[in-house]
Amino acid sequence: MELLSLPGLVLAAALLLLVLYLRTRRTRQPGDPPLIKGWLPYLGVSLKFQKDPIGFLKTLQKQYGDIFTLLIAGKYITFVLDPFQYQLLLKYHRQLSFQIFGRKLAAKVFSVKKLLENDDLDRDLHGVYQYLQGKPLETLLENILQNAKQIVDIQLGESKNWNTTQILTFCRSVIFELTFATIYGKILADDSKKIISELRDDFVNFDDKFLYITSDIPIELIGNAKSMQKKLIQFFTLEKLTHIQGWSEIVQQRQNILEKYYNLEDTEIGAHHFAFLWASVANTIPAMFWAMYYLLRHPEAMEALRDEIDHFLQSTGQKKGSGFSIHLSREQLDSLVYLESIIFEVFRLCSHSGAFRIVEEDLIISSDTSDCCLRKGELIAIFPPMLHNDPEVFEAPEEFRFDRFVDGGKKKTTFFKRGKKLKFYIMPFGFGANKCPGRFLAIAEIKLLLFLFLTYFDFEILDNQPLRQNHSRLLLGIQYPESDVSFRYKAKA
Repeated sequence: MELLSLPGLVLAAALLLLVLYLRTRRTRQPGDPPLIKGWLPYLGVSLKFQKDPIGFLKTLQKQYGDIFTLLIAGKYITFVLDPFQYQLLLKYHRQLSFQIFGRKLAAKVFSVKKLLENDDLDRDLHGVYQYLQGKPLETLLENILQNAKQIVDIQLGESKNWNTTQILTFCRSVIFELTFATIYGKILADDSKKIISELRDDFVNFDDKFLYITSDIPIELIGNAKSMQKKLIQFFTLEKLTHIQGWSEIVQQRQNILEKYYNLEDTEIGAHHFAFLWASVANTIPAMFWAMYYLLRHPEAMEALRDEIDHFLQSTGQKKGSGFSIHLSREQLDSLVYLESIIFEVFRLCSHSGAFRIVEEDLIISSDTSDCCLRKGELIAIFPPMLHNDPEVFEAPEEFRFDRFVDGGKKKTTFFKRGKKLKFYIMPFGFGANKCPGRFLAIAEIKLLLFLFLTYFDFEILDNQPLRQNHSRLLLGIQYPESDVSFRYKAKA
């Protein structure tokens, strides 16, 4: 009990800081990349990096070149900033592991621990990602369309007059409900709406602390993160899963694999489902927010997209009419070049993901300009937002341009730097063989929702002011806005 007193807590905090400081002591050795530690123990340059990541890295790039090491929240990360050197992560793939990084993250954030010691489980789970491509993806898209029909029908009935709400609140509600229904099915309970609403609120509560949870800080010291983690895991116990009807094929296949490696009563099965749900919605929600925000603030983009949708409906013999009667395939969605360009522009502006690898052994990597040493146990990363905001690649990169990825009415896929064609130019989903396996589903879901919203509703933004990003998810995905934005919508006449 004495440890829980104020002096005890102060002592525990002091000891924790000392341990963290001792763990991050490091000096630059011959052959190492330039080392920038900052003056704060453990935190290093975290605060400067979070405040202005692009500006901070550009300043360091001018001073130290394209490869240097930063101390960020207790981790030494070597950044490779030249996009023509990104292939270094592929060249040395045997010594640079994403699997170890991903498994440690899953253990800390979601309490999925068996992956740390069981390669077969990891391999089998990765094998089912095939159900997020090809024909299974078409089936998922059909399910999204049918589930979206129910949401749109309800909104059409309730929106004869203007409804006022906030964009992020709206997107969270729609995306969470739609994605859950599509991949897990329907909850068999009279109060299913309430259950989903509570699950969403718990999810948001947990996700708000995500950056802290991924750090070296024990999760028990991060507010109510541990209790939220436990509650979300318990939502997916076997008993509760039996009351959810209509699992997608990928969820069923994952469950079959989990039952092969775990006892049915093992709560870690629920941890796997929690992690899968998080991966399915955590970045789709802010991406949808920014897509709606930029469309509402740029009438020229809204007009171009409405024209594209109207032309598609006419060419396929479909009518808006009353009620929901739209049919779309993935191939048809992908033919809408302005729709895709708008989403890619959102990714370019708002994705702040890094692609990380753990160095498995002391290593010397050879780039086009020099050799440098990497240390076992540290991280190497690329940071695509530097590319996304490069004025040599993208003219006026700070501006939203809805047609940036369109050229002559077709998709634009060719971009240059230093007169050379870039192999990589838009990278919101990671890199190499470890790209996000759900990227096709996420893009299709956003496309479909934007298509339906613009077909059946009129929108108006009420807080038409510039909005900054909240970098609380820096290095980990699409950034959330600093604040929500009011808008209103109603069914088209």
